[in-house]
Amino acid sequence: MKDRRMGIVVVALIAALALTSCGGNDEGAGATGSTGSAQERPSSTANLSIAEPKVGQVVHGSKVFLRVKLTGAKLMPATTTDLEPDEGHLHVLLDDELISMTQGLEQIIPDVSPGPHRIQVEFVASDHAPFDPRVVSVVAFEVKP
Repeated sequence: MKDRRMGIVVVALIAALALTSCGGNDEGAGATGSTGSAQERPSSTANLSIAEPKVGQVVHGSKVFLRVKLTGAKLMPATTTDLEPDEGHLHVLLDDELISMTQGLEQIIPDVSPGPHRIQVEFVASDHAPFDPRVVSVVAFEVKP
């Protein structure tokens, strides 16, 4: 139980760090995630889609298998400010809460409660900020016990 709590604390800290670095808090922030600074965000060559779960799918049990398709770009583990339009990583949100930052195209999301859910995956630049326009895919699905 103690290990589980520590894991939750670590995930919360990572989420807070990601939201601080990704969201920006300038009053001039727009819908594209730009912070109103003089530096423009690059556009990306990527195409992204969620292959699983499918739109409207009913998932039985508390584990949800996520599979993403990414073309026109490659996933990179390093964080850098030297941005390339075809390099980055994925931010995965479940019900608008960041649950992972990953360089993988598949993952199991454990402990998903019964009911309707929304999963969002975004391909972001190596600095954790979004491309302009954003490269996002969203799927609504339902979990049943």
